[in-house]
Amino acid sequence: MGDLMWLSEAQMRRIEPYFPLSHGVPRVDDRRIISGIIFVIRNGLRWRDAPADYGPPKTIYNRFIRWSRLGVFNKIFAALAAKGGKPDQLMMDATHLKAHRTAASLLKKGLFPDVSDAPRAA
Repeated sequence: MGDLMWLSEAQMRRIEPYFPLSHGVPRVDDRRIISGIIFVIRNGLRWRDAPADYGPPKTIYNRFIRWSRLGVFNKIFAALAAKGGKPDQLMMDATHLKAHRTAASLLKKGLFPDVSDAPRAA
């Protein structure tokens, strides 16, 4: 497949210091799995829809979950952002979330505390 995304060797060298050490059994190829994680997230796919070239979907998913819980991705993002310097421009995202129409009634029923500073309606 020509449309697959692969991290370059230079990119891998930049993020490898943040990978946890392998204990016992050697890990599956990091470049292949990390590239698969990025591909799935970037394209909004389900884990099981990852192309077979990246390896078994279960392996990709397990690595993502395990490293997310360990904070590996947060460390990588923080380190890359710190090396980037001050941005020339900032962008705002227009993403929004829709709430179900019954979500507002949860506040009225007292299921969630009202944390706003707005005065209460009489």
